[in-house]
Amino acid sequence: MTSKSIGTPGTPEALRVMLLGSGELGKEVAIEALRYGLEVFAIDRYPNAPAMQVAQHAEVIDMLDGSVLEALVERIQPDFIVPEVEAIATAKLLELESRGYHVVPTARAARLTMDREGIRRLAAEELKLPTTPYKFAFSEQECRAAIDAIGLPCVVKPVMSSSGKGQVIVKETALAERAWGQAIAGGRGSSAAVIVEGFIDFDYEITLLTVRHSAGTTFCAPIGHLQVDGDYRESWQPQAMTAAALAKAQAIAGKITASLGGHGIFGVELFVKGDSVYFNEVSPRPHDTGMVTLVSQALSEFALHVRAIIGFPVPNEVASVPSASVALIGTGVGNHISYRGVSDALQELGTEVRLFGKPEISGHRRLGVMLARADTVSAARQLARAGAAKITIEVN
Repeated sequence: MTSKSIGTPGTPEALRVMLLGSGELGKEVAIEALRYGLEVFAIDRYPNAPAMQVAQHAEVIDMLDGSVLEALVERIQPDFIVPEVEAIATAKLLELESRGYHVVPTARAARLTMDREGIRRLAAEELKLPTTPYKFAFSEQECRAAIDAIGLPCVVKPVMSSSGKGQVIVKETALAERAWGQAIAGGRGSSAAVIVEGFIDFDYEITLLTVRHSAGTTFCAPIGHLQVDGDYRESWQPQAMTAAALAKAQAIAGKITASLGGHGIFGVELFVKGDSVYFNEVSPRPHDTGMVTLVSQALSEFALHVRAIIGFPVPNEVASVPSASVALIGTGVGNHISYRGVSDALQELGTEVRLFGKPEISGHRRLGVMLARADTVSAARQLARAGAAKITIEVN
């Protein structure tokens, strides 16, 4: 249990949570924190972000500016600093943690997973986990040399990005010439570096939600997912796996999360080929593919995250029912976004819709998610797809 009592929000006794990142995942974390009477401060780089619409407080800052971040932390005096995005001044988080602030799960975890170089070197070189072959490149010339060394096909990703942004699958020489520019353009922050990875002909990929808490480590049922251009489009739970593959996946997830330390939920991404399992990435926070847990589990990934953070009990096993999610993608430019067909999408039993409330769009953006549960994963996926097809997003 947390050593502090939970006071009423707005009073000196309140337990304060500072969310660094206030998108759709942060919104669900805020909702779960509010259920326990916590006082939530939603922080992001733009106003009216999804979590800001439900939290008691909202602030707009450049989270990559360490001095600005430090000043805000000192003013708010949060009990928990909860990073929900990668683009944060993580060096400042390390400093704040050394001064006694509680960074979730740890400042080191936020630092290492902010860029793919840190986490890949930890996994492959220190922990000796199985991964794809890889090389880092810090210039266009180095990128081309790395592609030549790894061979085609391969994948080029910016070292700092999220939701697959900037990921380029290189299958032919002509695309290799443009891979550096495309990857860097899709990255976050100021880092001009990419990772070039060998392409594994895997059977499927999973997210293994792993919860570190005061009583140990809990694994959720594996989540299968479908990506388009490296971005999540569908997920389902449970993903069928052999017993051997599941055991290996849990062992890998257990090792990487134990090294990162702290309490909270981690989204561990893995490639599976038969009984072989390869580490891909890890996020020390709720995962976008884990939105399926809003209907598949009695305790969603967000509820588990909050429980683990404040020291509340987390079950040793988390039961799930066959469920699926389909991302609702908007296209266009504007700040007037409307949704039609939501009522039609909810006609079938077992369906749910979550609209994120994002205030604007420029290009393509995930604006909501269609959720469904059924007797089988196949039926749930069909139900989620059918529901998503009934929703029209208008942008003006």
